[in-house]
Amino acid sequence: MVDEKELEKDSNDTDENVEAAAEDTVAKEEAEEVVSEEATEESEEKKSIFKKKKDKKDEMIEELTDKYKRTFAEFDNFRKRSEKEKSAMYEIGARDVVEKILPIVDNFERGFASVSDEEKATPFASGMDMIYKQLMKTLEDMGVKEIEALGKEFDPNIHNAVMHIDDENLGDNEVAEVLLKGYMYKDTVVRHSMVKVAN
Repeated sequence: MVDEKELEKDSNDTDENVEAAAEDTVAKEEAEEVVSEEATEESEEKKSIFKKKKDKKDEMIEELTDKYKRTFAEFDNFRKRSEKEKSAMYEIGARDVVEKILPIVDNFERGFASVSDEEKATPFASGMDMIYKQLMKTLEDMGVKEIEALGKEFDPNIHNAVMHIDDENLGDNEVAEVLLKGYMYKDTVVRHSMVKVAN
């Protein structure tokens, strides 16, 4: 017969062996985790070292590429700004020239208004009329056009009211008479029409 004490002893030894094996397994797993963490840290350190240690040629290439991009952007902005300034200067200059020519047009029209029908048939009058038409055609080709005012509603943006009359035959704020013609150069007013407004 097997002694009960020996059986208890054997079972206790087995339990101790199982516990010891479990402890060994836990210790091994912890050791593996520590080793893997250390390996990860080492690989990250190596990567950061490699990242920090770029080749001088690559650094120069990046620096020069950055400078090139910035210079190109600055030049592109300068070019666009210069084009806008040039077009604006041209518009201002052309408008100034047109403004100085308009009194000549006014004098031509006043001169023709004073010429009688008999004198209009003379070569001198017909020659002056041809010059006037050529001047008006040139202005029209440049983008200068007369502001239509007579019979239109008064618009303070393009008309300059210098007189006011009451007339039942005309509507409210209707231009009754044009005292001095106004002109526009493209979309800007060079000279406002000087008008007489009714009602």
